[in-house]
Amino acid sequence: MHIRPAFVAAAVLLLMMFVLAGGAALRESVTPDEVAHIAAGLSYVQKLDLRLNYEHPPLVKVLAGLPLAIRGTRADYSSPQWTVAAGFLPAFMAEWVFGDWLLGRWNNAEDTLIWARLPMLLLTLLLGWVLFVVGRRLGGDWGGLLSLAAYSSMPAFLTFGPLVLTDVAIALFTVLTLWTFGDVWRDPSPRNTRRFALALAGALLSKFSAGVLFIAILAFVLNTRRWALADQPAEKAAARPWRKLRWRALRKGTWMAAAVVYGVYFALSWNQPVDIPGFAGHGPLLALAGRPLMPPWLFLRGLGWMLFTSVRPSFLLGHAYPHGVWFYFPVLLVLKSSPGFLGLLALTLALSLWRRRKSRAAQPVVPAELATHWRAMWVSLVIFTAVCMAGTMDISIRHFTVPLALLTLLLAPLPRLVERSAWRMAISAVLTASCLFTAVRLYPYYMQYASPFGMGQPLYWLMSDSNVDWNQALPEVEQFARQHNLADVPLDNYGFSDARVTVPHSRVWDCQAPVESDAGRWVFVSANMILDGHNCAWIMHHPHQPLAGGSMYAIRLPSPIPPAGAAGGPPPLAERRIFLDMPVDMRVVDRELAEHPERIRKTLDDMMAAWQKR
Repeated sequence: MHIRPAFVAAAVLLLMMFVLAGGAALRESVTPDEVAHIAAGLSYVQKLDLRLNYEHPPLVKVLAGLPLAIRGTRADYSSPQWTVAAGFLPAFMAEWVFGDWLLGRWNNAEDTLIWARLPMLLLTLLLGWVLFVVGRRLGGDWGGLLSLAAYSSMPAFLTFGPLVLTDVAIALFTVLTLWTFGDVWRDPSPRNTRRFALALAGALLSKFSAGVLFIAILAFVLNTRRWALADQPAEKAAARPWRKLRWRALRKGTWMAAAVVYGVYFALSWNQPVDIPGFAGHGPLLALAGRPLMPPWLFLRGLGWMLFTSVRPSFLLGHAYPHGVWFYFPVLLVLKSSPGFLGLLALTLALSLWRRRKSRAAQPVVPAELATHWRAMWVSLVIFTAVCMAGTMDISIRHFTVPLALLTLLLAPLPRLVERSAWRMAISAVLTASCLFTAVRLYPYYMQYASPFGMGQPLYWLMSDSNVDWNQALPEVEQFARQHNLADVPLDNYGFSDARVTVPHSRVWDCQAPVESDAGRWVFVSANMILDGHNCAWIMHHPHQPLAGGSMYAIRLPSPIPPAGAAGGPPPLAERRIFLDMPVDMRVVDRELAEHPERIRKTLDDMMAAWQKR
């Protein structure tokens, strides 16, 4: 049996990604969202109850929960953090406490994290394989390898691929949906329709932002009305039934996808108490009648909560914004991409425009039979990018994974664009090699990567959130504490899960409000807290040591500490900020609830009262 060299090379690239991404993840502590996702996923599998983490669809969490359930991971479903989660708002707070106990008290945190992340790493490799296969169809063997090389060396995917998050899954199923959509538009056969339905269902079960796919498909159809594809009828009389047949297939595929989503929600909520208004609390018969309505109720409620909480403050280039700004993701794309990848994009665009300007009759670089798929890809890239730029949740490059995946596919035609020019081929090879070199050189610090276009500015000035630090660097804090025999670890971390799971002697600390007893101590501050989460530029004037590539800092406070407002001292009270702009420090609240989960409902009531007073 002859194996094509391209497939061997693809396997090598995927193995490289497995080692780099997986090895980096093994060194990292649990990130904030993973605390909730892992706990929810295990409960979905063990209890068939979707009460936790309703703000995201269940597919990714189920994949993470399956190996945990198989190996007998323990969770106490009689605990107050589970029982109180039967309520809608209490569930949002209880999921973090339940996750803290699942990781730090009921089980071994490291083992639990490894087994939960393993399916995510495999899903990341699957996306790489899909990009290779699709890129190979679009641009031949070299096109597929170029797309895969760009993907497998991209810091964003090396960072978030192994984590229990929804971002890689939505990128995977978006690419599959668009490709199968292209199949349906060319040949609306039952087989193609079923494949489209399954891909779309996977997207809808991965992330609520999958709804953007419907906008992208509509934009594609409108685009073909203005610029017709070669295989569609030119005459209106013939075009009308031609389009009608394809619309019928798409409607059928959408209904099939909806049926799959309904079935998954129905199965996973089988043991969840019916809480639909009008059906809950009125006896078993009405509860039974409401059971078939639970899937749409849960889906729409989660979607509504996601939209309600989608306005978040943003931070970029030293400035804080109360909501998203249109230039956030374009700037972030430059800051979080390797120069080689940006060079490949620029070269592909320049050669494509030059070729089109030179001769509109030139042989197309994408096979004619795939023109539909190609247009679906780039039209969708425009739509997803526009939605990201217009959105109000500008907090991380991980929310840009769909455009990133589509950008790697736009590189697939490049080998055909350069095949007749030795110097262009050389430039392409050097840029691709630089991407791979950058990925290896950065190991294991991918989350905190900033490209040379950051002009040497500190990470905490350039950007924030999971672009820099997301609590993943706590093992290095613990290592530093052990090396220096620290029995007290003041920690100003970026997250509200219980850091004692990784740093047992840590305590919640605020770099804006040191006390006299902190003088001369080592303290640990997330890079995100220096300018964004808190107002602590002052602390960087004192001896400090970066940890985990600059995600965290170990800082030796002076003795004595200058007074608030004085040179080299903390900010005055009026200039302090509370983490995440909350009415209270959620890190303190979470630590208290980790000790006393029975207080979740009362704490929520107190917080709601504090919100109303603001």
